[in-house]
Amino acid sequence: MNKNVVITVSRQYGCGGRELATILAKKLNVNLYDKQIIHLAAAKLGIDDLSEEDLKELENTVQPMTLTYVPFHSFGNHAGESSRGMFIAEAGVIRKLAEDGPCVILGRSADYVLEDEPNHFSIFVCANDAYREQRGKDVYDGKTLKELNQEDDKRARYYNYYTGKKWGDPVNYDLVVNTSNEPLDKIADAIIEYINTVK
Repeated sequence: MNKNVVITVSRQYGCGGRELATILAKKLNVNLYDKQIIHLAAAKLGIDDLSEEDLKELENTVQPMTLTYVPFHSFGNHAGESSRGMFIAEAGVIRKLAEDGPCVILGRSADYVLEDEPNHFSIFVCANDAYREQRGKDVYDGKTLKELNQEDDKRARYYNYYTGKKWGDPVNYDLVVNTSNEPLDKIADAIIEYINTVK
């Protein structure tokens, strides 16, 4: 595999995508970037007094663009910030991380941000409802399938709004993998083998 490949992983909630990204990064001996991107983007925007949960809320709240920013009253001094500002800042962070060397980037529409980069390989991870429902019970503190799907709806709205593409549409990714029937470690090996044949 090209030593400079950057892998982006998008996923359905509850399919094991985060764990798969972690396994890939470990097997390839590269960094995994996830929530760090939010904090780096916040620093670029001069935001240093919001919790991670508030930053994620700011990140995921899609507001239509107007001539002036729509205030986020719940964020106090950050009423002038918008999820658009976070998206732009995160995109800058993602490009910088990709320039710095090989890595795995989880979520944050990174597949779109890096779509024109020749060293980029994008993956979408999904699973059937039964698998996700079981993981909701076992891994996600008893979350129901309905709750998992609500999170996916939020991800889809954000992605569709900022990219103009449809979240989860196979044509947007280099590879789509279903984690329902095989161990994640085996799937990670198969992904690496596949990337070796195309990069």
